Amino acid sequence: MHNFNKIDIDKMSKIFRLNLINSITGYKSANLIGSKTDDKINNVAIFSSITHLGSDPALIGFITRPENGNRNTYNNIIKNNFFTINHIVKNQIISSHQSSAKYPKNISEFDKTDLIAEYKNNFDAPFVKGSPVQIGCSFINKYFIKENNRIKTLNNRRCLGGKLINIYQVICNNSFCNLRMFFVTP
Repeated sequence: MHNFNKIDIDKMSKIFRLNLINSITGYKSANLIGSKTDDKINNVAIFSSITHLGSDPALIGFITRPENGNRNTYNNIIKNNFFTINHIVKNQIISSHQSSAKYPKNISEFDKTDLIAEYKNNFDAPFVKGSPVQIGCSFINKYFIKENNRIKTLNNRRCLGGKLINIYQVICNNSFCNLRMFFVTP
């Protein structure tokens, strides 16, 4: 059993601190966010920071990594206003993690993985085919997390908020989404 104070945490190596802080909050869901570029190139990336922001109106948000000018998902959502959130099932795990590789803007992660883009009801962002829960969102706001900003760098995080437009393939039991029916991995 270890105890760490602020001084201990500040002295940790970058990787040790990153792993510790990322894991102490417990298990997180992993989801795929689908978006597309101005040139209509599909983009998909794995995120583990998705949370509900409210139910009336129905809002979902997620935290972006620090801005470095090459955040394709963030840039696509800001420019095009639409994105999808897709649950991951067991047979998508390897491809989902591969989607986090640093591909140039003109390369679709769908083309580099076994994930398949699909469009529904003229929604202007790709869903992930085979995902048991697919959520279409429109961008509404970004919330700057000033405590994570570092002076003289672009290293800051934002919470992007989206308004739910469509929810597909959900099986409900007494108003709860029954994730066990889809064998969604923890």
